[in-house]
Amino acid sequence: MDAKEIELRGKAIGKAVAEGEPSASVIKLLNDLKTGVQATEDLLRSTRIGVTINRLRSHKDPAVQKLATELVAKWRDEVKKKQPPKMNGPAKAAANGGAASSPAPPPSGTASPAPSLAKKKHDVAADKRNHKTDKVKYQVTGDEARDNCVRLMYDGLAFMSEAMPDEILGVAKQVEAAAYSNAGSVNNTYKEKMRSLFQNLKNKSNPQLRQRVFSGDIPAKQFVVMTHDEMKSDARKKEDEQLEKLNMNQAMVAQVEKAISKEFQCGKCKQKMVSYSQAQTRSADEPMTTFCECMNCGNRWKFS
Repeated sequence: MDAKEIELRGKAIGKAVAEGEPSASVIKLLNDLKTGVQATEDLLRSTRIGVTINRLRSHKDPAVQKLATELVAKWRDEVKKKQPPKMNGPAKAAANGGAASSPAPPPSGTASPAPSLAKKKHDVAADKRNHKTDKVKYQVTGDEARDNCVRLMYDGLAFMSEAMPDEILGVAKQVEAAAYSNAGSVNNTYKEKMRSLFQNLKNKSNPQLRQRVFSGDIPAKQFVVMTHDEMKSDARKKEDEQLEKLNMNQAMVAQVEKAISKEFQCGKCKQKMVSYSQAQTRSADEPMTTFCECMNCGNRWKFS
């Protein structure tokens, strides 16, 4: 399998993961690479196939994770076997025609596998990363409004990430393209959705969302149609369930009234998409307590 064919297989794997195709399709492509690739350092560098396969080690399907791990290990071993053996002083002198040479410096102990297989880290603090610190050229669509949304998605995905800028930018472009396709144009629906996605990606209490979107566990097409409730972390969902049970237990009425109103404005994102419920949490002669939650950014508050 030559370099061009390997690159095509890598793109096919990326597309299959992004579009949420069955794991069987990904496994077939991985098996083709396992039998068809004779790994060399130059081949792995030029095709960057190692980077693509490394991402699959966090795939939602354990079978894909296992096969990707085996493939990376196989290629690493093949690259090491093809590297020339180190020679000691006398052997090196003999190879140089008997000429004396200075002794080689002692090994540093920091040798790493082929760059395409090694896990790279960015040199900017994870909590400070954005398009400015990473010097990313996010102008990729030819439309200023869309480019700004690509930038927004990059900033959300880069937050607390150790991935390289080109990898993050690739996912940001996929998310923006999916949102644009879903909205049909750069309209208010598109802009509000992009702001909502950004706020959820930057949520410090929900790092799993960023990781799942970046790894492809949540494909871009699925991510852009998810509701705020669907994006919540398991811990947040459990907390909300406990809060609702508490409100129900404290309420002195049989049923809690729920509604979504545009009369309330969120103090955080200024949107008027507020879900609220009311409960009689104090004595009967006191006013009811209103519990509010912004459906755009998840901000919560209460008042009587």
